[in-house]
Amino acid sequence: MSSQGNRDAHFQSGVLLAALGTFFAIEGPLNTYARAGKLFPGPHLYAGAGLVVLWSFAAACVPAMQKGSDTARSLHIGLNAAGTGLFAWQVVSGWPILLKVLEKTQWP
Repeated sequence: MSSQGNRDAHFQSGVLLAALGTFFAIEGPLNTYARAGKLFPGPHLYAGAGLVVLWSFAAACVPAMQKGSDTARSLHIGLNAAGTGLFAWQVVSGWPILLKVLEKTQWP
């Protein structure tokens, strides 16, 4: 299995997910503030911030995992499982926001 390069593919996918996720976690509130002049604190905003924190903690486990730490591996898996739950909450809590934005948007 190690000859298939799964570790490298997993690492590259994780890097891409963390980079895009962090970008959009910052872009979303900035876009909201630019359009509405304020932020709307709530579950969606908090889940997004929490997700970025979990991603950074999970990424911080990588050096210890590369040295063979099973504790770091378990922590990495647990943090990403919790992150998956927060991402699911992002989808659930973001749906009404999306509908409101589409309702209030002036289409050409």
